[in-house]
Amino acid sequence: MIHSYIYQMGDSSRLLRRAFDARMRQLGVTGPQARLLLELSKAEGENQGHYAERLEVEPITLCRMVDRMEESGLLERRRDPADRRAWRVHLTPRSRIMIDRLREGVAQLEQDMLAGLDDSAREQFSQVMDMIRANLAQPLDTELADHG
Repeated sequence: MIHSYIYQMGDSSRLLRRAFDARMRQLGVTGPQARLLLELSKAEGENQGHYAERLEVEPITLCRMVDRMEESGLLERRRDPADRRAWRVHLTPRSRIMIDRLREGVAQLEQDMLAGLDDSAREQFSQVMDMIRANLAQPLDTELADHG
């Protein structure tokens, strides 16, 4: 019998994304909106293209999301001082308060996800995930170098 780690990881990823989205909806935002707010909390004031790339969505998709979030007071666009055609995305006081709640939700989700694993198993899991990530990134890094 062949054990399918790819299926397990894919299914776990799907379940984690579903749980994340549900938890974020309880806090008043969609999963993608929460990911954008959390990304902004790490690197605020970049242009929309930067965030589209970080979230792996099309720029027009991100633009529409920013439109909705700006209308609801969660984000604001400011002109780029170096390029009057470009806009930079910033948090608002309302979203700064929400980010703390989002982080708490993520921390609780992580605890729920790792329930039943002691500290040693959690550390081992983290090391295995780091190795898997490195293994998967290596061919991508090589391909990018070969094709520029």
